[in-house]
Amino acid sequence: MAYTIYGDLGTGAFSSEASLAEAGADYAFERISIKENDQKKPAFLAINPSGKMPALKLPDGEIVTESLAILLTVADRFPRAELLPASGSDARAEAHRWLSYVAGEIYPMVEISDYPERFASTEAETLRKHAQTRIQENLIVMDGACKSPWFLSAFSVVDIYVAMLTRWRGSIGRNWERERHIPKLMALAEKVAVRERLAPVWQRHFVKK
Repeated sequence: MAYTIYGDLGTGAFSSEASLAEAGADYAFERISIKENDQKKPAFLAINPSGKMPALKLPDGEIVTESLAILLTVADRFPRAELLPASGSDARAEAHRWLSYVAGEIYPMVEISDYPERFASTEAETLRKHAQTRIQENLIVMDGACKSPWFLSAFSVVDIYVAMLTRWRGSIGRNWERERHIPKLMALAEKVAVRERLAPVWQRHFVKK
């Protein structure tokens, strides 16, 4: 039985789908429309009561939520794909560091940037701008740590996670000059976009028809 990813195009579901595609896994993508607020409807809440995407159904029916947990699960289940450095290595610790950095420092700011009204009844736009500034600052930190051409010494799910972030211009700030401020991350994203198994996924999520 295949894996099933629940999510929408252009969202955090990209990283989940891309990791499975890179691993050569058999999977299906079930679209949950944010525009239609499908993530808050009973059908999806039965899968993830928090109403947040993505979610991954494992072949035995178990559900995994949270992008970071999904990436680690896929990497563990497909070791031959080498989506993470060897377990117990310094490189593995570094990968965990930066995956956690994205999940803990950047992802929460994305939600505030996209939906400031959830967190403040007044001054929502001011809150949005503060969140965007934090995202920008954190991306600059990651750009400085990027070894280039990949974030670590070799391709990993860290590259998938980071490349996805560079596409979220609305969250980052549409007028922020990404090519000037985070040139290494932008170059990394270009490489992810044309990687053999990832190119079709990238096209569906990020290239407008």
